[in-house]
Amino acid sequence: MTKNLLLTGPPGSGKTTLIRKLSEIFKEFNPAGFYTGEIREEGLQTGSFAASLFGDSRVFSHITLKSKYAVGRFRVDVKGFETMLDGVFARDRKTGLYLIDEIGKMECLSKKFCKYIMEFLDSEKPVVASITDKGTGIITEIRKRSDVKLHEVNPENHDLKLKELTMEIRDLLLE
Repeated sequence: MTKNLLLTGPPGSGKTTLIRKLSEIFKEFNPAGFYTGEIREEGLQTGSFAASLFGDSRVFSHITLKSKYAVGRFRVDVKGFETMLDGVFARDRKTGLYLIDEIGKMECLSKKFCKYIMEFLDSEKPVVASITDKGTGIITEIRKRSDVKLHEVNPENHDLKLKELTMEIRDLLLE
């Protein structure tokens, strides 16, 4: 059985919601990871945040950040993101499951993030991650791996995917 489960789908399809729900369902296995979300001001997206499954969060990108890294109009705080990652994954020795939202262009600006992701995918522990539909480099490399299973998520199949993923993950954790 494939232990690396990747969620794909357009923005707003429910990938982040699935990651968050799975972190609750499998909390007894001490999942390690993070999720992302939008920062909205006056109805417009002005940035994004990254939050660990343990509850701490930080601004990850914003139109007003001072950074040499950018994706589109958003400046990206790669150093701050890496500091958060170190905190999240320093506790991972006790984890039985990695939950990552998401493997995307902004996240992949961090070499440390890319290193972590490849280590997790190569490990014995299950990985559930959302991944962008578009991308080059490591994103393409990950999507083409023979040890990943892609799950297409959309608003219509969201509940079914939650049940499907719960069963697959439970089987992986109880092997």
